[in-house]
Amino acid sequence: MSKNIKRILVTGAVGQIGSELTLALRKRYGAENVVATGRKTAPSKELAESGPFYYIDVTKRASLDVVIRRHEIDTVFHMAAILSAVGEKNPQMCWDVNMNGTINVLEAARDYEMARVIIPSSIAAFGPETPRDNTPQETVLKPRTMYGVTKVAGELLTDYYVRRFGVDARGLRYPGIISAETLPGGGTTDYAVEIYYKAVEQGSYKCFVRADTALPMMYMPDCIKATMDLAEADQSKLRHYSDFNVGAMSFTAGELAASIAGHVPGFTCTYEPDFRQKIADSWPTSLDDSAARQEWGWAPAWDLDAMTVDMLAKLRARHEKGELYKGAAAE
Repeated sequence: MSKNIKRILVTGAVGQIGSELTLALRKRYGAENVVATGRKTAPSKELAESGPFYYIDVTKRASLDVVIRRHEIDTVFHMAAILSAVGEKNPQMCWDVNMNGTINVLEAARDYEMARVIIPSSIAAFGPETPRDNTPQETVLKPRTMYGVTKVAGELLTDYYVRRFGVDARGLRYPGIISAETLPGGGTTDYAVEIYYKAVEQGSYKCFVRADTALPMMYMPDCIKATMDLAEADQSKLRHYSDFNVGAMSFTAGELAASIAGHVPGFTCTYEPDFRQKIADSWPTSLDDSAARQEWGWAPAWDLDAMTVDMLAKLRARHEKGELYKGAAAE
């Protein structure tokens, strides 16, 4: 049986996923029991005022230890990472943050005998040799980005700590994540968020991938649910640990634009692919997530049209108040 989760540390808590995950965890486990951390980006007012927050550097083990000891942390959600597009511009920094941060968290989990560690992976772990349609759980992992390389290495490292040291570490391969709350932070799927903001702001968008580019995506409420459900799953029922495929929806950039046009009269989208097109072309179009469904009951709740209606409603309400871009950029 899994140990109980009591006191949580979230790294990368100012980022796109971390910011919303932290608030959800505080609601579930109590505000004072969830410690948010970031590297340099200031937290939102809600994040800063709803519970403890510290600036730390995950590449420095001592930086982690101070917070872990002070708050008697027994669980870490390790969300701090340099994403794909930023990582291609600065591969050494991407390796340093993603790999040294991950091994520091795993070592801390081993030393402090933690109840749980969640270390997300990504569809970036796949590459052009991977079957693109309904990508299997077990498949070829030969990514062509530094971010992807760190995610494959992170999956292997996490599995090693599970099998070698008995650390209860888990992870899931996030698809593109779409949110109305926090702006994306330099990933290849950022267009799927930016397009909603530009639709509300100016009624048009210039997309940096082709119209026929299909990728697996997920709305943030499903992302938070998947992350927390995996963390709370009975360990005895898990046959995988660090690398669960999790699917929700798959669509092309053109289908996304059409969904928005159905709710924003006159909306137009043009396509000017840049260096991120090559990255997108190396990733899956859809995922086989049967392992997650069987082992811990994964089931998404949102589809494209429901997400579009919800995203536009939230962004329009903010735009009317002059607060469209209230979210902090992700780390």
